[in-house]
Amino acid sequence: MTELTAIAPDIWLVEGDCVSFYGFPYPTRSVVVRLADGGLWFWSPLKFDAQLKAALDELGEVRHLVSPNKLHHLFMGDWQRRYPQAHTWGPQSTIDKRSDITFDRPALSEPAPEEWAKEIEQVWIHGSPFMDEVLFFHKASRTLIMADFSENFSKTFLKRHWPFWARPIASLWKIVEGFGYAPLEWRLSFRDKSLLREAKARLLAADPENVVMAHGVWQKGKGRAFLERALAWI
Repeated sequence: MTELTAIAPDIWLVEGDCVSFYGFPYPTRSVVVRLADGGLWFWSPLKFDAQLKAALDELGEVRHLVSPNKLHHLFMGDWQRRYPQAHTWGPQSTIDKRSDITFDRPALSEPAPEEWAKEIEQVWIHGSPFMDEVLFFHKASRTLIMADFSENFSKTFLKRHWPFWARPIASLWKIVEGFGYAPLEWRLSFRDKSLLREAKARLLAADPENVVMAHGVWQKGKGRAFLERALAWI
């Protein structure tokens, strides 16, 4: 059974199976937030699982399905069919990629939609032709939620799932524990880092307690220190 793990009151993690990204296994993770109105906010939905759906239904009504970037959309359609009443959100890059899914408007960027703006803030990482991503900060738990803007693979995971020749590349790219950087190709694609520097300042000012990413070891406690390391490339 896919289990919900509480980070703090009204926010949970869900760990999923690995997916292949250019032939490399990537672990998957979702975040669920119960909003003040009792509705559930479901970020980067995992592969559909009936037991997970039952667990979600016990927490509340799923009202928001959220894609943070154009890579985190694979299972949105499956969940939308199970929750046709839910709002489905994504940045314009996801909307352009998935014409088969009906998304709410406007596209996610900044500021957050009024449906969750009082509880979850947004920071839009853009300025790269390669990819953009919307980051989310859950105020009550001081949890920063990132998809690919930080990748934090453990040595244990890489040894178990990646070929021996690829593990040094992960370390060289600093997408491993101790760094937690964004992927190298994304970092190199920013021609003007002024928007990045502004976003970094806002994220550090939020002083997160926890940092959750989609791929790798998430940071429970001392979130700001982790973020300083993960964003040191900016």
